[in-house]
Amino acid sequence: MAPHPVIQAIIDFSAGAAGGTACVLSGQPFDTAKVKMQTFPTVYRGFIHCFISTFRQVGLRGLYKGTTPALIANIAENAVLFLSYGLCQDAVRFMSRMDKGADLSDLQKASAGSLASIFSSMAICPTELVKCRLQAMHEMEASGKVARGQKSTVWTVVKTVLKTDGPLGFYQGLTSTFVRELPGYFCFFGAYEWCRSTFARHMGTSRDGIGILPLMFSGGFAGGCLWLVVYPIDCIKSRIQVYSLAGTQEGFIKTFMGVIRTEGFTALYSGLTPTMVRTFPANGALFLAYEFSRKLMMDAAGA
Repeated sequence: MAPHPVIQAIIDFSAGAAGGTACVLSGQPFDTAKVKMQTFPTVYRGFIHCFISTFRQVGLRGLYKGTTPALIANIAENAVLFLSYGLCQDAVRFMSRMDKGADLSDLQKASAGSLASIFSSMAICPTELVKCRLQAMHEMEASGKVARGQKSTVWTVVKTVLKTDGPLGFYQGLTSTFVRELPGYFCFFGAYEWCRSTFARHMGTSRDGIGILPLMFSGGFAGGCLWLVVYPIDCIKSRIQVYSLAGTQEGFIKTFMGVIRTEGFTALYSGLTPTMVRTFPANGALFLAYEFSRKLMMDAAGA
């Protein structure tokens, strides 16, 4: 028997939060390298150079810079995302005139994931702005874009945003977040469900019974598909959020055209290597934590 809708919403929210925590803890150093290479592509020769340089200059803590807002961002994003994903699946069933609880196709689930990303974007934009600024603070100081010697903590970044731009300053980069998330999560959930269905068909079992490794591979494959599609958009978002620290930053279209004109198209893919290295363990851990915690809570609720 399906649990009460409120209980179901709490389960989806909690499982998403568990998945977001696992995602950050398993992939934060790679995310730091990604943001540094996106915002300062000429400073580093590649992923390994960025990794080693950061370690030499700031130590191991430099690779985990922004972990607190990253945890808050991912817990908030994935909790809202998976809560909305469940609700948006019901919306897709309603629009398709299907019975409540009827199985959706992989394409319909991908559409539900894309719809859900609208709500998660509102949750992640403020915390991701703080995270990106913390991660790129060393390079902003070294390039002279901001004064040296500033104390960079979550609280100081939050105070700076509130002082210079007000509460709406946390939503710098929201347009590019929407542009990134809508197609990204269509690919993300579509690839995840398709991969699980393929494993289940070849193994002769249900999608819930494919086991840990196929489940983690499906999550990693989904993350890889997402980033290959949206990476240039994410690069523009990171630049808007980081460069706005030094003053007013151009919007999405002007920033995009400026990068193409001055640095070339390849600059939009700077930092792709650490992203793709990160995506399998991070998204594998995300879906493993989500599916298993959700199953435990559904069993406890008697569903």
